Amino acid sequence: MRALLAIMLWGTMAVAGCGDTQEPPAPHGVIRIATGPDGGVYQVYGREYARVIHDRLPEVAADSFTTAGTVENIELVTSGRAQVGFALADVAADAVAGRPPFRVRQPITALARLYDNYVQLVVREDGPVRSIHDLKDRRVSIGGKGSGTAVIGERALTIAGLFEDVTLKHLDVASSARALAAKEIDAFFWSGGLPSAAIVDLRRHTVVRLIDLGSIVESLIRRYGDLYTETTVPASVYGLPSAVTTVSVPNYLVVHGRMDPATAYWLTGLLFSGHARLVEAHPEARRLDPGLAIMTHPLDLHEGAVRWYRSNHR
Repeated sequence: MRALLAIMLWGTMAVAGCGDTQEPPAPHGVIRIATGPDGGVYQVYGREYARVIHDRLPEVAADSFTTAGTVENIELVTSGRAQVGFALADVAADAVAGRPPFRVRQPITALARLYDNYVQLVVREDGPVRSIHDLKDRRVSIGGKGSGTAVIGERALTIAGLFEDVTLKHLDVASSARALAAKEIDAFFWSGGLPSAAIVDLRRHTVVRLIDLGSIVESLIRRYGDLYTETTVPASVYGLPSAVTTVSVPNYLVVHGRMDPATAYWLTGLLFSGHARLVEAHPEARRLDPGLAIMTHPLDLHEGAVRWYRSNHR
């Protein structure tokens, strides 16, 4: 279904874009990019994206800054305190529908689908946790408040019937890794790209494992929708003994629906013209592809982004 929608959208944009080859004027002003916590992919990706914007749009002052993650990023974009934000598709779907943790519908649109996040449940190898059900009566970090990780962590524990039976901590991924190493927590959830620096750094001095989430995947998708996809974390990513079953969810780059179309056009284009630099910053940037980038359901593509895709579609 998603592939069919993409083909239909490409066709619509190709027809609408006939003769639309003139670029809009380059923007000026300030572009602030809300990324994510230390140790995650958002921060690395967003920092280099800001540098690309700064270097290629001389009238724009661009920078990126650390945040808790998706929920905060969407709030920052809709309030005007950030112009661009990284966001998980599941939380973005709640935002445009006005579902918790949001009180009303949020006026966000997308510039692109970037790559997929993987839900990672991390424990010590020498600890007692071998399955998600072993988390009962243990200390678990589900991510910082305002993060997309906290949303999926809470959902995973609810599906497993454990939400009331664990001691919840709200630590970002870097703080979670330090706490696990110090045996201050027994496990932590993280929704991030592969590899995530905080887990790579943790493994340098602490032997850890990822918990297989196969037992809850089907129920998670059935209850919360097909923005979640069953997948695996390959063994090679962190040097694991074997691949681990989990769920993935797409990441979108989001902006306010009222962003100036010319600005949205240029910001979309710079994702692709600056692609080589983004890949150097983090390998997840290799996932950026114009054929997939337009698949931002249930968010609409910003009209400026649509103009860029249709003008550059061949």
